[in-house]
Amino acid sequence: MVPILDYLLERQMSPQWRGMLCALASEFEAQIGRDELRQLMHRVGSRFAAAHPLPACDSTTDLERTLNERWQEIDWGYVELADDSESLRIVHYCAPLPAFGNDALAWTPAFLEGAYQTWLSALGAQGLSVAQTSEYSQDTALEFRLGRHAA
Repeated sequence: MVPILDYLLERQMSPQWRGMLCALASEFEAQIGRDELRQLMHRVGSRFAAAHPLPACDSTTDLERTLNERWQEIDWGYVELADDSESLRIVHYCAPLPAFGNDALAWTPAFLEGAYQTWLSALGAQGLSVAQTSEYSQDTALEFRLGRHAA
């Protein structure tokens, strides 16, 4: 099934931006370290979320629906949420991050991390932080957790 996902994700990414985004990512990596790039993308994600605030949500199901509406508006995949005993599990699928090139997958997911942090903090999760807990996988999944861990 992975070739099918690769094909569909490739079709999702606008050809007018692919080459430019890969070149931009390569130049960023030549000039800026990966930790700093993660911080930059986190801030970009925070700005995105602040510019696209979420309405109040009454439940995890309502939050998932609201987030998916937001991502669908810009064709950025979808999210599944699950309450665990000590955290909220956030799994984001089909984000077009490979448009920056495969090497950039080490730092571009911080965009999502920053967006989720900003949205969830605005909805009342102060004192909790969102942390990436998986690498971009073959099924396009990226996992994050909202909980009490180092920010």
